[in-house]
Parts: sequence; C-alpha cells; structure tokens
Amino acid sequence: MTDSASAPRRAGILLHPTSLPGPWGIGDFGPAAWQFLDWAKRAGLSVWQVLPLGPTSYGNSPYGALSAFAGNPWLVSPEKLAEDGLLPRPALETPGALDPRHMDSVAVRAAKEPLLRRAHEHFTRFAPRGLRAAAEEWSAAPEQAFWLEDWATFAALKARLGEKEWTTWDAPLRHREPAALTTARRELVDEIDFHRFVQFAFFRQFAALRQAAAERAIEILGDLPIYVAGDSADVWSHPELFRLDEAGLPTVVAGVPPDYFSATGQRWGNPLYDWRRMADQGFRWWVERLRANLRLADVVRLDHFRGFAAYWEIPASEPTAVRGRWVKGPGRALFEALRQGLGGLPLVAEDLGVITPDVRALRDELGLPGMKVLQFGVAGFDSDHAPHHCTARSVVYTGTHDNDTARGWFESLPEADRGVAREYLGDGGHGIAWDLVRAAYTSVGEIAIVPAQDFFGLGSEARMNTPGEGRGNWEWRARAEDFTGDLAERLIRLAALAGRLPSVAAAKQEEIPEGYPLD
Repeated sequence: MTDSASAPRRAGILLHPTSLPGPWGIGDFGPAAWQFLDWAKRAGLSVWQVLPLGPTSYGNSPYGALSAFAGNPWLVSPEKLAEDGLLPRPALETPGALDPRHMDSVAVRAAKEPLLRRAHEHFTRFAPRGLRAAAEEWSAAPEQAFWLEDWATFAALKARLGEKEWTTWDAPLRHREPAALTTARRELVDEIDFHRFVQFAFFRQFAALRQAAAERAIEILGDLPIYVAGDSADVWSHPELFRLDEAGLPTVVAGVPPDYFSATGQRWGNPLYDWRRMADQGFRWWVERLRANLRLADVVRLDHFRGFAAYWEIPASEPTAVRGRWVKGPGRALFEALRQGLGGLPLVAEDLGVITPDVRALRDELGLPGMKVLQFGVAGFDSDHAPHHCTARSVVYTGTHDNDTARGWFESLPEADRGVAREYLGDGGHGIAWDLVRAAYTSVGEIAIVPAQDFFGLGSEARMNTPGEGRGNWEWRARAEDFTGDLAERLIRLAALAGRLPSVAAAKQEEIPEGYPLD
C-alpha cells in the first residue's frame, strides 16, 4: 500500500473467481473472467479482491485449503486449455446438469477432472515444444522449489489412498521416511506429473488474467489466511512447525472467542504454529508463503491479523471455542523477517473481532491499513466502523464474505435499528444496498470495497458464508446478466463524484456518464 498522504482513492469489488458465471458449475479463469474485467473497468473499479485461491477440501472453504501454495485445480479453464491446443473444441460441451447459480463441488469435479487428465495426456504426448519448455522452466524455477514436489506427491498419495487424511496413512508415509517417499514417487510418477501439470496450467492462466487486469488499471487484492488446514501438504511436509502430537494430530487448535457471529465462538480446528521453532528458522516458511501469494496479487489482505499479536488457543479436546485462552503471537519479529525477505509489506490488516491496544499498536507500527465494515457501524455509532469514525488509512467495506448481504443484513435488523440506519444513511430511494455502497464510496477510506452481491442488491440467498454453519457456504455464483451496462455507468458516476476513478483525468466532471442521480 502507498503512503496515505499520496494514496489515490480507489473503488473495488469483492468477487471470488468461483462466483463468476460460466458453464462448468464454477467460475474459473476462462472467458467470463476476462469479460468481468472489461465490465469492472467500465464501472470505474480499480481493485478486484479475491478470496484465497488454494485447492479446497470438504466444505469448499478457501480458508481451509489443502495447500498454502498450490492453486485450486477447478479454477483452470477448459477454454484456455483448448486455446493452448490441449483440448479439442468438442470437449468443451458441458454437462447440462451443472447448476449456474450455486457451486456443487462434487459435480464440478466430475465435469472438470476428466478434462484436466485429457489435457495432461495430450500435453505429455503432443505438446508443442514452446509450451513444453515453458512448463519445464516453470517447474524448475526457484519459486516452485519450496512447495511443488511436496504438493504433487501429497495430492498423488491422497488420490491413491481414497482422499483419506494424511494422519491415517501408514506410518512410513505419514512420517515421510525417505525410502517410503522414494518408492511412492516411483510408483506414482504419472500421477505426480499430472498434479505438476495442473499447477502449471493454473499459474499460467492466472498470470495472463492478472496481466489483463493490469492493462485495465485493476489491481488484484489477494487474501492470505493466517492458518492452514491440518490435512494439508504444508503440515505433512513441515510438521515440526506446528503443535502436533506423535500421530500428527494437533494438541491445540485455532479459533476465536464468542463474538458478534457466535455465542460459543468459532472453533476453526486448524493446528496452531510453533512460533518459537518458526523464529529459529528465520520465519522462512512465512517468507516463502507471502512471496508465493504476491505472485498472485499486488496487495494481500492478511486474514485474522490480531492473531499475530495474540491468538485464541483452544485445547483440541474442546468441542467449542469457549474454553480457550489468549497467547502472545510472534508480533513485530515476523513482519521484520517478511520485510527483509520481500523488500516491503504490501498488506492490508484484517483487524476485525476482539481488537485490543496491542493489535492496533502492531498494525500502526507496521504502517498497515486496517478494515472498516459499515454493517457494524451504521446502527451503532459508538463503533469504530461507523462512517464518521473511519480513517483515511483504511479499507472500507459494506460487508465482507462473512457478513450477510447488505439487503439481507438490513432485513434481519430490529425495526428500531432499521430506522436508525435509514436516518443515518439518508434514504435515497434506491434501497439499503445502494445507500451502503454510497456511504463506502464517499467515506474517507483509501479504498472502498463492495461485495458483488451488494452492487447487485441481492438478499440473504446470495450470502457467501455464514460462520459456524457447516453447509451451504462458498457456493454463490453471479449471472452474466448481473453485470449490466446501466450498473457500470451508475458506478463510474459515483466513483467520479467520490474521487475514486483510476486516474485524475478520468475524474473530470464532463467525463461522468450522464443521466444518473447523484444519490
């Protein structure tokens, strides 16, 4: 992030690639993503925030990925594989049963995995020399040395062993005994090569998409979860960095105490880090992890920032997060290592939840912008999230992926709170979602981010995630017809009025589209 004194005011959209339209039951890096970028430019948006892009497991949560480094195979576009000559055009006829509005991970895998394997087979046998050389160069690059072979081996073993968690594997593989790994890699050589190929395709396609965004003056705001899943290539390949028992199971797990979202807190279940061991290694794993994320994004939102100052430690035997305790985190030492290893800290601190003075002090010492969520503030004016309490050094949201949509949130409020919100926002007659969008855009915050659902004025049926609920999350998908020209023109006019267009020249009043109300 740039210094707040000179930082341009910008507007952005929160939309995970899985939520894009498309024929495969899931949004991906294909034609709809490129069309979305064209629409975003037309709408005056200069930031595209995505959720984590790793391979998901049970529950589809991008915050519980199977790897902190690898990409989600189902985001690979069959159309882009065909453009590379790896799939014939007839293979792009999609099954009719795929849901265009909700992602069904089982159906998506059934549709896409055969195509990825077919593309890999064609690549192995017939790939043009240039494409093969690009894949070999990518696989051998220093950037992949820290994670690619471990991920490909882990994914191949999981496929052979029925997707069972690595803690249930035979002891030699569970403990990564050299002889067992050598044998597995010899027996699974083709499967390992398939997973290498999928990662090459993922990073190749996303690099092209990111370049297309840059050409449209749109930055990617990525998302880095503080924790990783227990059943991940990271914990399997670096168990010494986590607090585990001899069987590889966590002794303590992550979560947050009771809060706005849940009376019993949230027991996330992720294994906690052995921060002392990480410090002894110069936090190398974290340096490599952030380096990998910055190959996918211009700036990274650091999830659960407060956990770096102090984190909620829950005994693994506890069924809820109630019986936990606060434990001091790595603090400034981690971020100094990141700054030295990477040359800077292009981060946004997700400073939500129970925020104490030490968390604010760490954020401010590092010079990181924090987050403001208007849903938390417009009905309770003592909140730091109230629009009149927002600061310039912040990213202002109408809501996040964990909130209900603006319309759904408003409809669930008590009538008295709805009245306060209407009065505070100055009901403009365009609905509560637009009122919140306008409040975010006209705030002093450096960046205003709006979930796509709020731009579209959708209700609770379009909610992305409900914390504490195990079903129905991470499934929502937009329709192509949601991205209208009228909405784009209305947004670019608001961006111009609020000083959030990508360039000063474009912000001149005479270039604002005509015909739309100022409110």
